[in-house]
Amino acid sequence: MTGRGTLRVYLGAAPGVGKTVAMLDEGHRRRERGTDVVVAFVETHGRPHTAARVAGLEVVARRTITYRGTRLPELDLTAVLARRPEVALVDELAHTNVPGSEHEKRWQDIERLLEAGIDVISTVNVQHLASLNDVVEAITGVPQRETVPDAVVRAAEQVELVDMTPQALRRRMSHGNVYRPDKVDAALANYFRHGNLTALRELALLWLADSVEDGLQRYRDQHGIDATWETRERIVVALTGGPEGETLIRRAARIAARVAGGDLLAVHIVRSDGLAGASLADLERQRLLVESLGGSYHSVAGEDVAAAVLGFARAKNATQIVIGASRRHPVVAGLGGPGTGMTITRLSGAIDVHVVGHDFVGKGRRLPVPSHGLTARRRLAGVLTAVALLALLVPGCAVVRDDLGFGTELLLFLLVVVIVSLVGGFYPALGTALAAGLLLNYYFVEPTHRLTISEPENAFALVAFVVIAVLVSRVVDSAARRSSEATRSNAEAETLAALAGSVLRGEEALPALLTRVQETFAMRSVALLRREDDAPASDGGRRAASPSGTRGTWSYVAGIGVDPCLRPDDADAEAAVGDGLMLVLAGRTLAAADQRLLAAFAGQVALAYRQRELAAAAAAAAPLAAADRMRAALLNAVSHDLRTPIAAAKAAVSSLRSREVRWSEADRGELLETAEDSLDRLTALVTNLLDLSRVQAGVLPIGLAAVGVDDVVGHALDAGGVGPDTGRVVVDVPGGLPEVTADAGLLERVVANLVENALRYSPPGAPVRIAASTHADTVELRIADAGPGIPEQDRDRVFAPFQRREDHATPHSAGVGLGLAIARGFTDAMSGTLSLEDTPGGGLTAVVALPVALPGRQRGGSVPSVPSVPDQAPHNRA
Repeated sequence: MTGRGTLRVYLGAAPGVGKTVAMLDEGHRRRERGTDVVVAFVETHGRPHTAARVAGLEVVARRTITYRGTRLPELDLTAVLARRPEVALVDELAHTNVPGSEHEKRWQDIERLLEAGIDVISTVNVQHLASLNDVVEAITGVPQRETVPDAVVRAAEQVELVDMTPQALRRRMSHGNVYRPDKVDAALANYFRHGNLTALRELALLWLADSVEDGLQRYRDQHGIDATWETRERIVVALTGGPEGETLIRRAARIAARVAGGDLLAVHIVRSDGLAGASLADLERQRLLVESLGGSYHSVAGEDVAAAVLGFARAKNATQIVIGASRRHPVVAGLGGPGTGMTITRLSGAIDVHVVGHDFVGKGRRLPVPSHGLTARRRLAGVLTAVALLALLVPGCAVVRDDLGFGTELLLFLLVVVIVSLVGGFYPALGTALAAGLLLNYYFVEPTHRLTISEPENAFALVAFVVIAVLVSRVVDSAARRSSEATRSNAEAETLAALAGSVLRGEEALPALLTRVQETFAMRSVALLRREDDAPASDGGRRAASPSGTRGTWSYVAGIGVDPCLRPDDADAEAAVGDGLMLVLAGRTLAAADQRLLAAFAGQVALAYRQRELAAAAAAAAPLAAADRMRAALLNAVSHDLRTPIAAAKAAVSSLRSREVRWSEADRGELLETAEDSLDRLTALVTNLLDLSRVQAGVLPIGLAAVGVDDVVGHALDAGGVGPDTGRVVVDVPGGLPEVTADAGLLERVVANLVENALRYSPPGAPVRIAASTHADTVELRIADAGPGIPEQDRDRVFAPFQRREDHATPHSAGVGLGLAIARGFTDAMSGTLSLEDTPGGGLTAVVALPVALPGRQRGGSVPSVPSVPDQAPHNRA
């Protein structure tokens, strides 16, 4: 069975560096060694040097595909598979095949050749790699539509860089070795600028370096190599979540910056049980700092911190580790033996370890003491339980002393200690153990009623009893503490999950966060304050100036609850959010255990606040963007539709004034008619632009009165010269319709625009039909055409200005797509509606609905506010 073929790729930073020549030269070398080589597809781009390299190699004929009337050559995959060479040369790996080919992309053709056991040599430029496509476009300003997945190139057995300096490539272009002479100047001034070529060359080198690194890591994994190979400086900084983290990160970043291509990796080791005591807020700030410095943040679970850090460093092939000097107190360090830092240093091997000093060295805990996993009420209950049980046990054991041995008495007292430890924790159990030892000595050890022991065996038993009791109490207290921490961690996780869910469900982030804080900590109110020195308060925001001696003046940003605090000094709990922000809570004082969850909320509040600020900035920029779009559309309109009638009128008038030509009366009349038509078109266009600007600015003068629809329709048709007698319009408007409340002039303009629009798109011989009818308290005027219509999904978007449904549908039509926009604006201004629907039998019907006039309605009624016209849409019939 034939194995899979191998792929070799020549990678270039830009066209013209010599990839295809290098591929062809490799083909010649292999042919000379006796290998069966064919040219499956090579694109010479008319370069004689490249074409000369093809000579002497067998070329497989190309397949020709006809597409849109053009015959285009493509790789003949079937012919190459039938020829079955040992090596096939296939140029342009990222090429998109002509529709009708077997595969969409050429790299898919190459995959078929590889599956058939044929070795392939190909070429690709860095701008065609999918991961770098947008980067290259940002650098050069030229979009690249043909891309190849990075994984295809990375999977190649060999990737060879064809390198050339920018100066050498530009010289090659100047000599005409890349493009034709008529294209050289433009290419050198645009895509092939020196800076562009330098940036593309760096991208190619970095991408290839990453590809080589992936290959090296695969080799190390396959051969089980754990030793550090110093191929690149990688600095791992170990974070505890403590306050010294930022100092360590900045020091590691400076070390990484001293070497070219240095990588910064931050790692935090969390206990596998998830009960780490690190501050979530501090870790979040440190993560953001690492990423802002160009590094990456990692979280690894493990009980042995030193082993976990070293394992991570070796897995990443790190060369240096940065750790902080121990925060343990010297007393603790002396009793506890070597710490994590010393262990990492001792076991690091070839990895260099930097121990960085900071302001918190030696300021940690003095002695490890049992934490209070239980509440004060539980500890008091433990003390009472101990008193009660000992008060009952001592008399009871004294009564049956003759029937019990000393070992049994020890077990009974030990049982009391265990019960007390379960109820009250370590300290009550410790006191119970000591009291039990004294009671046993006084009442049950010879000589009784004296604190002396005559038998060494009894002395050993008492000491063992006390030690066992203390150890059991310690274990029970630790279990209670872990259970409490697990319960709290579970509650915190549920709280944060509920918070994330509320945001994902679309709730506004900042109010949702503040509400969650209030509910979680049972507070009366929660507020977000901002220091006025950092940023001015938003309009309408409340401000509170703190008296002298407090922490400055704060402005109110957002809040929830009753009487939110306006100063941090008035709050019962607070958490710094960052960027001059403070989260303040009122209602009760938070326990120390709640501060960590509050810090996590504070970090989320900071993100939500920044998100809200960005959204506000985007909203403020939206009108400017809309104005820019309108301005661009207006300029486009002026550049063509406004200039055309001006040019026609000027040409006609200039011809009439010319003394070199004697015009006949017919020619003179035609020129005058052309000038008049052009000026009429210009007048209509300027009028529409002015009307549109008035509608959008909300300053359109409106005089509402009772208007007869039949009169308005007649005047509109007469003014447009398309009355019923012309046969182009069929009118069915009954004379007995009730009057409507409208502005007669504006309504006439609406009808004229809609009729003009309908006539433009109706086929020859198909008249436009106008009908009117009453519906409830409105009168509906329908203007129907038999044209192509508009898809239903586009009907709400066709009323944008400067848009036409089909620019080339009517070659001789004028206008800039304002008819429907102005008609909609005028209709809305008169409290009416304009909608579109299908015409039975094909076409489009515009429906204008206006309210029926109330009895006694007089001219000059109230003027409603004028709604704005949409800025832009993809289609418009006008």
